[in-house]
Amino acid sequence: MTSFIEFLPFLMFLTLVPLLFSGFPIAFVLGGTGLAFWGLAVLMGLENPNSFFLVVSRIFGGVVNKQLLVAIPMFIFMGTMMEKSGIARDLLNTLQLMTRRVPGGLALSVTLLGVILAATTGIIGASVVMMTLMALPVMLERKYDKPLATGTIAASGTLGILLPPSIMLVVMADLLGTSAGGLFLAAVVPSLMLAVFYLIYIFTRTSLNPDLAPPMQDTEIEEPLTMAMVFRSFVPPLLLIAAVLGSIFGGIATPTEASGVGAFGALLLARLRGELRFTVLRDVVERSTLTTTMLFGLFVGATAFSYVFALVGGHDQILHIIQSTGTGGWTVLMILMIAVFLLGFFFDWIEITLIILPVFAPIIAHLDFGGHLADPGLTTMWFAILMAVNLQTSFLTPPFGFALFYMKGAAADLVDLRDIYRGIIPFVLLQLLGLLAILLWPEIALWLPTVVK
Repeated sequence: MTSFIEFLPFLMFLTLVPLLFSGFPIAFVLGGTGLAFWGLAVLMGLENPNSFFLVVSRIFGGVVNKQLLVAIPMFIFMGTMMEKSGIARDLLNTLQLMTRRVPGGLALSVTLLGVILAATTGIIGASVVMMTLMALPVMLERKYDKPLATGTIAASGTLGILLPPSIMLVVMADLLGTSAGGLFLAAVVPSLMLAVFYLIYIFTRTSLNPDLAPPMQDTEIEEPLTMAMVFRSFVPPLLLIAAVLGSIFGGIATPTEASGVGAFGALLLARLRGELRFTVLRDVVERSTLTTTMLFGLFVGATAFSYVFALVGGHDQILHIIQSTGTGGWTVLMILMIAVFLLGFFFDWIEITLIILPVFAPIIAHLDFGGHLADPGLTTMWFAILMAVNLQTSFLTPPFGFALFYMKGAAADLVDLRDIYRGIIPFVLLQLLGLLAILLWPEIALWLPTVVK
């Protein structure tokens, strides 16, 4: 019986994996699995029946009562309005015209667009859904390989968790007792480095196999590329991004308030383009509502699953395994990085951050890395960026990668979950390559904060 109790948290995952492929709504699978194992724990005497209200309280405090999540429907509305008003399509078409002679031009354009949009949200759910709504139909219309298209969008959309302003970095700064501005500076170069890795990979792969990304034919060009087209396509979204980021960096608005600025700006741009008709507005509101409902259903289900996992001792067992191995600085760091990567298969960044940072950040700060860092006082910042880059993979790694669920929910029947899983594999490897680069050359993350300081 003791062995079965210790195995119970891992049995949750063994049960979850096949259910994810059953075709049943993922939010119900997550929440239902969590509640089923809570009931099993009660029957075995491991939990008090009253602990059910702890699960409900966690859902209320972590999802329902979280003001930051108010930004999600606003950003989804902004992205949907940009799509329905034609702003996003014009930008993608212009970028494709500019890169039509380059292998994988549309995928490269989507990656660049993902970088731009990532800087407006900092919320992966909003970023991936926004990118999926705007880019995936266009890529599939151009006969792009489905795994390449989905992988490009998912990876580019997850840059929002690392590229400032990043909500994750704000939470990390609070847990570490360090400056959020310093972490913002440290994350700029690593996030752009990952974007460059994506661009190089897409260019190389499509150069070797052009059938994966058919180029735009001259007969498909409806309007030749002109400076007026570039101005008309780039200026409106850049003004919108400037309004969102400017309101944040200028201290005028919080990210949640800035999402309202973005939603209003999208409405204003649609009005200026003559696209703000009642039918368009009704469609945007309906799609935004349905997508938001899907996302918050995932939040509720995932929160229930994760909290029940903690109740049955899953977190304690994982921490015990981590703490019982390794003593040297590099050994401890490598074990942590591997553990965080593996945890990312099953948890979102919030759960992992709350497990790892409070326990191990003070330990890492006092470990000796043999002069690997020019300034040992920046060890905590280096560790935070390593964690941030590593945690970005948690949004892409199955079976629990949230970005994959967000994309599938937004894409509906356009792609299968298998296409999404196949598409993200090379991008996860690129993220691990970026993580290795920062491990070997800490200056990638620490150079900018040192210069600004």
